[in-house]
Amino acid sequence: MSVQAILPRIMEIGAGASRKLPEVLAVLGCRRPLLVTDRMMVELGYAERLQAPLNERGIACETFADTVPEPTAASIQAGVAKVREGDYDAIVALGGGSPIDSAKAIAILGRHGGQIRDYRFPRQVNEPGLPIVAIPTTAGTGSEVTRFTIITDESSDEKMLCAGIGFMPQAALIDYELTLSLPARASADTGLDALTHAIEAYVSRKANPYSDSQAIAAMRLLGPNLRRVYRDGGDRAAREAMMLGATLAGIAFSNASVALVHGMSRPIGAFFHVPHGLSNAMLLPSVTAFSIPAAERRYAECARAIGIAAGSDDDAKANAKLLAFLHELNSELKVPTLEQFGAERARFEQLLPTMAEQALASGSPGNNPRVPDQAQIVELYQGLWR
Repeated sequence: MSVQAILPRIMEIGAGASRKLPEVLAVLGCRRPLLVTDRMMVELGYAERLQAPLNERGIACETFADTVPEPTAASIQAGVAKVREGDYDAIVALGGGSPIDSAKAIAILGRHGGQIRDYRFPRQVNEPGLPIVAIPTTAGTGSEVTRFTIITDESSDEKMLCAGIGFMPQAALIDYELTLSLPARASADTGLDALTHAIEAYVSRKANPYSDSQAIAAMRLLGPNLRRVYRDGGDRAAREAMMLGATLAGIAFSNASVALVHGMSRPIGAFFHVPHGLSNAMLLPSVTAFSIPAAERRYAECARAIGIAAGSDDDAKANAKLLAFLHELNSELKVPTLEQFGAERARFEQLLPTMAEQALASGSPGNNPRVPDQAQIVELYQGLWR
């Protein structure tokens, strides 16, 4: 059975890759780009670093810098309006997963109209939006190489998954030097997100030889280097490994899909405003323990790829080491419990049925090696407080 693999047309990877923006736009035949980013990228001077060489070549590049963390249907509307009123032929997305996800939605809505809810899964959005050049500044989401975007419907606090070829950037400039100033907390949260992508892609029911190769390569890069960038943000070798690992993990899950961790993580983020990588990390140990009986060999191979189990370890021993590693990693990277994060227990208990329903509706739990029912998802959620 064949597998359809989708990637950006152009990928520049390595130190200084972001400086190739003028040449990449020229190859795409674009001369009127809109830069979609956030205020922090403007304040840090990253936006100006991209715009200066464009201005030197006579390419005017206006900025939309009002994207927000965990983008919502409302937060992208000003960007959509700017695109529909302007004469842009491309979008340059600069930032972490939130600006890139915002840019993807803006590119589709700006060209085709409607509301983002019209494009939510299970609809496959294959019609092209404005071409996107994605420039990530975190080693986490892999959004620069995926055909997905996540936008929250604030009226229902539902994180909507939108999927399809139309959301795939035309180009990705993957420059690890843009992550050197990333704080420890953001380095941990985004790195844990990338690790979750790689593991879930590998154990997904939709895994295939192509996605497996990317997931294994990603885990080999992420496993030994996540702690290193948390301890020392200036460790260039570790930063480079994390950036490439996050991109490979993005390719893996874009072509195999994520699973139960992500399905359960999105409602936590929507209702309690927990950063996505952090909510993944909260869930990863318990969901892995729940899932191992249905995919012992696959999870054991994850442990070996990460570098925490030896080739001589049998699957049971490797999986015990994997669970111990995930708990130790959360402890060292100071991943809080929901209670420590500030979630209110009574509200959490009240929302459990809705969260479980939304998790199942996302489709991601159906990709899990062990597919849960709603009661089992509620039980896993409750375990976050124990």
